[in-house]
Amino acid sequence: MKIKEITQTDIPILLELIKELAHYEKLLDQVSADEKQLAQWIIHEKKANALLLEYNHTNVGFVLYFNNFSTFLGKPGIYLEDLYIKEDYRNKGFGKQVFKYLANECIQKGYGRLEWSVLNWNEPSIQFYQNLGAQPMSEWTTYRLTESELKKLI
Repeated sequence: MKIKEITQTDIPILLELIKELAHYEKLLDQVSADEKQLAQWIIHEKKANALLLEYNHTNVGFVLYFNNFSTFLGKPGIYLEDLYIKEDYRNKGFGKQVFKYLANECIQKGYGRLEWSVLNWNEPSIQFYQNLGAQPMSEWTTYRLTESELKKLI
């Protein structure tokens, strides 16, 4: 498998893969991203990093991540927002390659941790993460304010 940084010409592919992920997670109705937005925030503003996963010249998945910061560690880390591999290409070691890639980036840059979230019903992913040695943060609950709630605050 080849891991490559996304370019402007890859944006339509990325959006297609995002929709596939949303369908898998039963959240397709929540996708409002479009090519223009993705290009603006990932390519031009560099607010996130996106990688395409290729196997035999076929796009088989994507990774989207960005930096976070630990006040306790006093150093940045990586937050893995999404890792998606098409169903036909799962269980071939590609996910582990992605984690090795991100782990190497953390180590090379002196980052303190790599974090992500997983849907509670996604048993295959939970098993994969536990096999990597990842520990669930069961004492933490994720909260979210979406655009409408944010607007109500100001």
